[in-house]
Amino acid sequence: MKLSEITFDVPKKLVAQYPLEKRDESKLMVVNRKERTFEEKVFKDVLDYLNEGDALVVNDTRVFPARVFGVKEKTEAKVELLLLRQLESTMWEVLVKPARKVRVGNRIQITENLGCDVIDNTTSGGRVVRFDFNGADFFDLIGKVGKTPLPPYIRREAEEEDKVNYQTVYARKNGAIAAPTAGLHFTEELLEKARAKGVKIIPITLHVGLGTFRPIQVEDISRHSMDSEYYEVSPESAEAINEVKRNGGKIFAVGTTVVRTLETVATVDKFVKANSGWTDKFIYPPYMFKIVDGLITNFHFSGSTLFLLTCAFASHDQMMEAYELAVKKKYRFHSYGDAMLIV
Repeated sequence: MKLSEITFDVPKKLVAQYPLEKRDESKLMVVNRKERTFEEKVFKDVLDYLNEGDALVVNDTRVFPARVFGVKEKTEAKVELLLLRQLESTMWEVLVKPARKVRVGNRIQITENLGCDVIDNTTSGGRVVRFDFNGADFFDLIGKVGKTPLPPYIRREAEEEDKVNYQTVYARKNGAIAAPTAGLHFTEELLEKARAKGVKIIPITLHVGLGTFRPIQVEDISRHSMDSEYYEVSPESAEAINEVKRNGGKIFAVGTTVVRTLETVATVDKFVKANSGWTDKFIYPPYMFKIVDGLITNFHFSGSTLFLLTCAFASHDQMMEAYELAVKKKYRFHSYGDAMLIV
């Protein structure tokens, strides 16, 4: 498949800049792969497509306010850091602005109790830094001074409300710089209704990184390289997923990050194994899925790996038709936008 085949236009006015007041009242387009139909629903109707014995697999990563601001020691020059991923307990890969002014050996002070030393460059133009924080809790310190790293297509500065809005209600583990946005539509009440219906809610973790926004820039998509992201599938979650599959239930992935994680840990006999590590799983057509029966996702940007995954799960023609309909019906796109269920 070529990049030009997954390129389309989305009017800027359809790119959601803020979430709806009620998470579960966004629009929901239901795409039936077998019947080749499109239904227009409200997100809370998603439970109509789940049965007792099915499972919703969710990504419990937590977005932390990864944009922090400091000054270079000696020169007092202002520096912005975007924390990308934790390499060791005190060591992080970061992007810096202005990059030309930040060199190996520089010291950056963020607060009186939080600073870092630049110890290396990365091949992608970033830096490796080592933080010192006097024995305090690192994420607590960052939480007090950092800003939520909103996606580039949200054309405004992060606001205090984004720390709640740009977070799933089941977020537990700090580490993401972007939300697994399909999960933003769920409320605690909706999850309770799912449990009452006999649907299992099973958590896995994938810390979403900068690569989720990185566009494909080669015409031959097979030459695109994904950034590695850290994931965890616990023994308890693996067993819960396998039990659902053994009993004939369906696995509904809440978001593309869940799909990529489950396919990373899938076995040849179409079960999953507990594991943790780094994955650069890139899913594009044609692809044989081993685990997932249904996918809840948002409306993604043109030429993205996220859109490609939906094309692999449904079909390219069906997804292009769905997006054409979404534009016509004025669905809201991207992180704070509306949702799609593919069954």
